[in-house]
Amino acid sequence: MPVLQVNGKEVQVNDEGFLTDHEQWDESVALHIAQSHGIDELTDRHMQVVNFMRDRYIEEGTAPTIRSLGKLSGVAIKELYQLFPKGPAKLAAKIGGIPKPRGCI
Repeated sequence: MPVLQVNGKEVQVNDEGFLTDHEQWDESVALHIAQSHGIDELTDRHMQVVNFMRDRYIEEGTAPTIRSLGKLSGVAIKELYQLFPKGPAKLAAKIGGIPKPRGCI
């Protein structure tokens, strides 16, 4: 199983780079993943989406889809694509340390 090295700690990921245990996540892991996808800084708006994704996953056991993310997170779909250019739901989930949302390729 692949491993990320983040600030001296090992974080287990699957073959697509998603954390296998969401409890290994912290903001340093989030920033490391974001930077590896071309996002140099995680703004408050990024973190609003990431924390929404994490909260929904922890409460419901699944990551929200892009449609529910746009409706319920407080961030419009157009802005989601500006924040997370290559697939907002998938990338926000990866940065948030949760599994890939259903329906994402």
